[in-house]
Amino acid sequence: VAAARVLAEQGIRPDFVAGHSLGEYSALVTAGGMDFKDAVKVVRRRGELMQEAVPAGVGAMAAILGLEPVAVKELCEAAAAGQVCSPANFNAPGQVVIAGHKEAVERACGLAAEAGGKAIPLPVSAPFHCSLMAPAQETLQWDLWNTLFCELEIPLMTSVDAELIEGAEEARDSLIRQVTAPVQWERSMRELLAKGVTHFVEVGPGRVLAGLLKRVDRGAVALNVEDAASLQKTVEALRHA
Repeated sequence: VAAARVLAEQGIRPDFVAGHSLGEYSALVTAGGMDFKDAVKVVRRRGELMQEAVPAGVGAMAAILGLEPVAVKELCEAAAAGQVCSPANFNAPGQVVIAGHKEAVERACGLAAEAGGKAIPLPVSAPFHCSLMAPAQETLQWDLWNTLFCELEIPLMTSVDAELIEGAEEARDSLIRQVTAPVQWERSMRELLAKGVTHFVEVGPGRVLAGLLKRVDRGAVALNVEDAASLQKTVEALRHA
């Protein structure tokens, strides 16, 4: 949010906003759909509830590389064996993150290797974006229902549906559902590209999302703002676009 506000001070206003998982709160604040103070409170609450939903060591997440989404879904179903194992993030071509019970995720990793893919366990504290997060979702929805949402000044590409929204209630509903639903990041980027977007700016530390975008479309311009140097570079690039 801080990086986005510095960009705004430079006269850079986005045509659309999007956020990967937790980043959707930052996107909503930037779009005027949610007050910054409220977002900070709900984000803290969200983190606490997600951590409490699954005891430490019970859940796990892993990145599956080199396989199609359909293949990842199938191996998750095969690995579940009565437990939870499902896609959590559809990040980019050849990269799908899965989540669920630790044993089921480990079985899925083995099946992925057998199918010619590569599995990388992720160092996370909980299995996000799967049905194990249902207890967190159930409680968080009350916090979100008691939070003021406004009509968006900038359309938001939701991570749960990969669809553009501008309504307050749609924004609230998206934040509720994303707790247990997979992040449709690749689809979100393809939808924005289809809308004619050519320049994307990742705001905040790192260039992970810029890297994912390049895997979706090498021709897209992926910029970022995380410090003074990257701010200057991005502002110059956008002013000459």
